[in-house]
Amino acid sequence: MSNDEGRKKGYQWRFFRSGGFDQVRIESADDLRHLAELDQKLWSVLACPTSGLEFDTRTLQLLDADGDGRIRAPEVVAAVRWVCTVLKDPDVLFRAREALPLAAIDADHPEGARLLATAKKVLVYIDKPEADAISVEDLADTTRLFAPDHFNGDGVVPAELTTDAALVKAIGLIIDCFGAVEDRSGKPGVDADKVEAFFTAAHSVADWHALAEASPERILPLQDGTEAAAAVFDAVCDKVGDFFTRCRLAAFDERAAVALNPADTVYQGLSEQMLDAGSEGVAALPLAQVAAGRALPLVEGLNPAWEARIAALREQVVKPILGERSALTQAEWQDLTARFAAYREWLAARPASPVAAIALAELRALLDGDTQAKLSALIEQDLGAETAAAQVDAIERLARYNRDLVTLLRNFVTLSDFYGAHEKAIFQAGTLYLDQRSCELCLRVADMGRHATLAPLSGTYLVYCSCVRQGEAPITIVAAMTGGDADEMMVPGRNGVFYDRQGRDWNASVVQVVEAPISVRQAFWSPYKRIARMIGEQIQKFAASRDQAVEARAASGVAEAGAKVEAPAAAPAAPAQPFDIAKFAGIFAAIGLALGALGTALAAVVSGFLSLPAWQMPLVIVGIVLLISGPSMLLAWLKLRQRNLGPLLDANGWAVNTRARINIPFGGALTGVAALPPGASRSLADPYAEKQRPWGTYLFLLLVIVVAIVLWRQGVYERFLG
Repeated sequence: MSNDEGRKKGYQWRFFRSGGFDQVRIESADDLRHLAELDQKLWSVLACPTSGLEFDTRTLQLLDADGDGRIRAPEVVAAVRWVCTVLKDPDVLFRAREALPLAAIDADHPEGARLLATAKKVLVYIDKPEADAISVEDLADTTRLFAPDHFNGDGVVPAELTTDAALVKAIGLIIDCFGAVEDRSGKPGVDADKVEAFFTAAHSVADWHALAEASPERILPLQDGTEAAAAVFDAVCDKVGDFFTRCRLAAFDERAAVALNPADTVYQGLSEQMLDAGSEGVAALPLAQVAAGRALPLVEGLNPAWEARIAALREQVVKPILGERSALTQAEWQDLTARFAAYREWLAARPASPVAAIALAELRALLDGDTQAKLSALIEQDLGAETAAAQVDAIERLARYNRDLVTLLRNFVTLSDFYGAHEKAIFQAGTLYLDQRSCELCLRVADMGRHATLAPLSGTYLVYCSCVRQGEAPITIVAAMTGGDADEMMVPGRNGVFYDRQGRDWNASVVQVVEAPISVRQAFWSPYKRIARMIGEQIQKFAASRDQAVEARAASGVAEAGAKVEAPAAAPAAPAQPFDIAKFAGIFAAIGLALGALGTALAAVVSGFLSLPAWQMPLVIVGIVLLISGPSMLLAWLKLRQRNLGPLLDANGWAVNTRARINIPFGGALTGVAALPPGASRSLADPYAEKQRPWGTYLFLLLVIVVAIVLWRQGVYERFLG
């Protein structure tokens, strides 16, 4: 709704000027009731993230209606409208009380009446039936708010919710097989998905068992004993198959029978060993003597290493299925193989579900009865009690809005917390102490690359720091330096201490600096510091070059001396050139002329200065200083006036709707510079102070001499003495 429509309703908004822009006052219940009418172009912020803020995360989640991780203006309006609906007088939100008085809830409104009843019930649950207010802390432990033997609307059924022994057992089986879902009471339970998954798996297992029951002779030849018999069969399957294959080869060619039976040399090798029935060499021999068409003996004539296993095959497999046998033909063996192959195929089709471990009789009892229907009905009943659970969530929402909503409005609709200097804004992460100053405008940084791209547009001197603390995940912050100077700032490696909003200290290390003017005072001295730095660098370069020259000459001298020692005697050196006094006289004359010219120029400047009236001399000095420092100060002043909070917040995902300036006075308040406390005494005697040469005295004497010479040349002395 536009401002024009708001004016038609007669509501008069009040604004205040701060940060270089008009901000609306949110101070009364009427302001809240008409918030939806305020033109959003007049809001300070249109959206902010739900993370990285010094604000209750749960409250932000409740405000974020669509769950997109951002709080937008319509969601704020909806929250304010709802609060105004269920409270008698929304003025209670401005009283900064942690607990919401029950008397503030509008019992005449249907939703308010439900909230009041829920609040009283919650206070009874937490053993505070006489309390006249409810706080966020009262709602923190949900296990006290929801009894496991009562429906609570979450669709989870714990065993305590029913007295039916069959249902209690079924819930236990479902939890054992598929895990539990925690009920609002804190007890383990099952929901519709768990019940559906269990009974679907149970039907699959039951159908699998039904396959065997439909063909018992083929799949379960020994019924319950089939599994044990199959293990005995599998233990000799390959060896028996080997025996019958050898016999078939002997039937194919009589000459093969000799080769397929052990040779004399094999027995000769075994005779040289210490043998027993379990010897590896004995076990490798055929089960029995190989002959064309021979049946496998089951009693006598067996390889000693396999006698026990063949005996088990005879008693547990052959006898129950084929009857008493002393030998087993190949056809009978193939019949047994087919029977157990069908069993193995059926076993391989067993559903891969923990439900398969449940006894078939118990499983069928669950499926044949109405257990699933009863569990589903319980879940439906619990879901039907959603109103009670929703009312608990609603009273929690109201308690949190009572505590936090006005704070959000003062950081969203307006930025009064930031500019008011009474409370820190929700985006201020703490205080950074670095280089004898404290920086109050510190923000958390989630994406260093994105932030470093947008933040310089704020026109603020920024220091990015990596902060670590034992037992905590590292964080990155950015601090705005708006006071002092940056002469000692080093990147990387300058260390400081960061105190978060909980008062915990973090080790902070500078990782990046975005340079910008800090103050006009710093800009005043910057030209002189640059000149001093340039002179120092030139002196260092000159000294380094001279040092290198000396080293080069020394090395050259040593090399020449060594060459003279090793080389043969050289021819006599040419006589040295005589001193040419005329040549050096010219040089000295040139130097004298230069010094004279400098002296004359200096004398002209000093004489001109001294010829001025006394009241003009300070003006000249001030003019010279302004000529040097003025441009730098003017440029810094213009840039400092343009400092803007918006880019710093936009880089963190905010949608700032105005140019929130950080002017010079406000910037000075955001950074504290070291200063002695009022009334402190200080001794200037430093026993370790470096001894200072009297350069000031020398310069003063030189100035006196120059002034004396100028006065003498002007004839001042002659007029005074004459």
